[in-house]
Amino acid sequence: QVQLVESGGDLVQAGGSLRLSCAASGSIFNNNAMGWFRQAPGQEREFVAGVRWGGGITYYADSVKGRFTISRDSAKNMVDQQMNSLHPEDTAVYYCAAKRGIMNWGISSRYNYWGQGTQVTVSS
Repeated sequence: QVQLVESGGDLVQAGGSLRLSCAASGSIFNNNAMGWFRQAPGQEREFVAGVRWGGGITYYADSVKGRFTISRDSAKNMVDQQMNSLHPEDTAVYYCAAKRGIMNWGISSRYNYWGQGTQVTVSS
């Protein structure tokens, strides 16, 4: 079992930055994938970024490449997502997720564990 708790969501102006954090506990292994997803009202949940828990591999959605950075600190059991140059279309509830293996990063149904989500609102 893995437990995930997100924090850091807030209201920010367009062009601003936020840092989301995900505190992880439980049985997490080096070849687990940790991901950030987001879901805007009326839309499907979409993949944002992922990182291998053991390090060395990151993966980003095209919409956030160059603006978002995912990182993990396995000693602190944390996965962070630094979000810069935020756009109003980045407004969503952001979820931290975990799964076994590092294939199929972008498929939400492959993730076994989810946090409760944190709201990010970007005003124009």
